[in-house]
Amino acid sequence: MKLSQSLLLVCTLALSPLSQAKEQTVGVALANFDLNFVSILRTQMVKELAKEKINGQFEDAKGDVAVQVQQVENFINQGVDAIILNPVDTQAVKPMMEAASRAKIPLIFVNRKPEIPLSANMAYVGSDSELGGKMEMEALAKKMNYKGNVAILMGALSAEEARQRTKATEEVIAKYKDMKVVEKQSAQWMRNEAVDVTSGWLLNGDKIDAIAANNDEMAIGAIMALQQAGKKDVLVAGIDGTPDALRFVKSGKLSLTIFQDAAGQGMGAVQTAKKMLAGEKVESTIWIPYQTITPENYTEFMTKNSK
Repeated sequence: MKLSQSLLLVCTLALSPLSQAKEQTVGVALANFDLNFVSILRTQMVKELAKEKINGQFEDAKGDVAVQVQQVENFINQGVDAIILNPVDTQAVKPMMEAASRAKIPLIFVNRKPEIPLSANMAYVGSDSELGGKMEMEALAKKMNYKGNVAILMGALSAEEARQRTKATEEVIAKYKDMKVVEKQSAQWMRNEAVDVTSGWLLNGDKIDAIAANNDEMAIGAIMALQQAGKKDVLVAGIDGTPDALRFVKSGKLSLTIFQDAAGQGMGAVQTAKKMLAGEKVESTIWIPYQTITPENYTEFMTKNSK
């Protein structure tokens, strides 16, 4: 083979679609792997990325904003094709948004809605936090016959979810003249924290007829504290529809929970990233609907939100 023919063959191979094909990588920065719902969300995204043959790199911020900012910067430096972000603090996302914009990397928020307007090349996939709180409290109020004292277990106040769900809960209670909020405290989304907070309330001696928790883990913690204190007449509600919560609904210990579709959010985030990488137009907000879970319909949800 002549030298010119050899060079032509090398150039042809270098320009062929096979040699040009590049595996896409999505960096996924999650707030805290230890949170039950986040763990389920991560599992769903791992499955969806594998199905789409997209590489996924997952990082755990462990609830630390500074760590998460550094993780996003590392993704950018490594040249990932897109970033999916479940923010630690929904008010502290500006540095990450600006960094992704400068790098022209698509940024998809999942589960926790940023409280800063989204720019071009960004999207949010998740549920309406205020609506979730409203649905929870309306269903709980009905079970209370619209009268009684309510205690509210709040998530981490750095999260939009906690503030919006709590706001909606208080607004529903304010509608009914025979209902009032008697306690309100953050348990940081955690079961053990909720045990301590609820135990403290019970020691204070205030009459509590129901506890509305911003998530299922705190609702389960409240149930555990009530059991330890021998209290059987307090209604408890949560949000997420996790497998653990469904078991408590089945046993009658959890009055209700609001199903937040982790699978839908995880799949939606990955599919949104895929579309953005393909240059397709996507909506800036993709809402994933909630559903109410009660002892009457919990079996319909047994296979959902499973790890």
